[in-house]
Amino acid sequence: MKPSLSSSTRRIFGAGLVALSLAAATTACSHSSTAGSGSSAAAGGTFTIWDPYPQFDNNSAWVKLLDQCGSDAGVTVKRTAFDTTALTSKELLAAQQGVSPDVLIVDNPVISTLASAGVLATTTQTNVDTSSDQPNLLGAGQINGQTYGVPIGANTLALYYNKNIIKAAGVDVSTIKDWSSLTAALAKVKAIGKVGITFSAIGTEEGSFQFEPWFWGAGANLTNLDSSQAQAALSLWTSWIKSGYSPNSVLNDTQPDNWTEFAAGDTAFSENGTWELANAQKGSFPFGIIDIPAQNGGAAPTPTGGEFVTIPVQSSTSRYATSEKIVNCLTKADNAYTTDTTLSYIGATTAVQTKQGQTTPALAPWITAVQTAKGRTSDNLGTKYPKISQALWTAIQSALTGSATPAAALTTAQSSAQSAG
Repeated sequence: MKPSLSSSTRRIFGAGLVALSLAAATTACSHSSTAGSGSSAAAGGTFTIWDPYPQFDNNSAWVKLLDQCGSDAGVTVKRTAFDTTALTSKELLAAQQGVSPDVLIVDNPVISTLASAGVLATTTQTNVDTSSDQPNLLGAGQINGQTYGVPIGANTLALYYNKNIIKAAGVDVSTIKDWSSLTAALAKVKAIGKVGITFSAIGTEEGSFQFEPWFWGAGANLTNLDSSQAQAALSLWTSWIKSGYSPNSVLNDTQPDNWTEFAAGDTAFSENGTWELANAQKGSFPFGIIDIPAQNGGAAPTPTGGEFVTIPVQSSTSRYATSEKIVNCLTKADNAYTTDTTLSYIGATTAVQTKQGQTTPALAPWITAVQTAKGRTSDNLGTKYPKISQALWTAIQSALTGSATPAAALTTAQSSAQSAG
């Protein structure tokens, strides 16, 4: 078995993609504060906030921001932090019991699960402003024309590259514009005895997550897993394995494993995310980042990770006005910039992205990637996505191990996804 993911890395993939047990045991840390002038806060009562950031304690900038947003709204904030998986289960149970928090910060693929269960209020009901958020990022929180929250930021995928290897192989990364030019670069890397590219093709959501840029970059759609475009994407990965451009270890590699292999210094490219940027900057070799190319050129759409700030349904809708103030405070540009920097996220609005690009030029390719990204549950997939994803990662494993051709593996995947409903 490979090492398990840290809680911060697990957020990338979404707690909504695992079985939800209402009886699941949970662990949490709770914090309350009468921030600001205690009399006005006490007069407004206490508002509860649940988030998936147990790594932030009461002295962190995040918790201080929660306190400040509560104070600005004239209330006391009581914050409880859960592990991502526990948070989803806890909220489903709380909704059944009528004790949901006032504000819930939850991983974006979970939105469809909670909305379908009737747990979340829409932004129309709560008057939360989403006008500044980029539509492609907002799409992860939309179902049947309704929006159920505001993205706090996003992370996604791109290609890191080792400048030493690229130079030795005689590759000009500026010429990598599509699949054929990338594959040609991998061939040059192999010719000097180095590994071309690592990615994570493991039989879990990580495998689907990493495959989706190539899948979408070919023009494929998750409702039609056996299309010719989907076959082209899976054939690309399969050809890299057969040609020795990618190691067989990708079949079992998680994203942290993938990064460890790249960080060792013998691999030219690694498909990985914003969350590895700090590690890359501390690494032993110079690196660069390029967008994942689409089949025929341009940047491929990449899947988004990151949380949404939502307002659960309350028996007293009069609470929504204060919750709306807290949500807008948490997501306004200055506060979102600080939070996204802490979480290694790219902002969900142009204002935050512009400030990030000016402050940290190394984020430029990530900003581009986020601007062209899409939610995994977008296209109105909602709760169908986990079933589709499982069928897809199973097909990836079948094709890369050689137990089925890409076409046959994807035909089986499409049948499985349809039969699962």
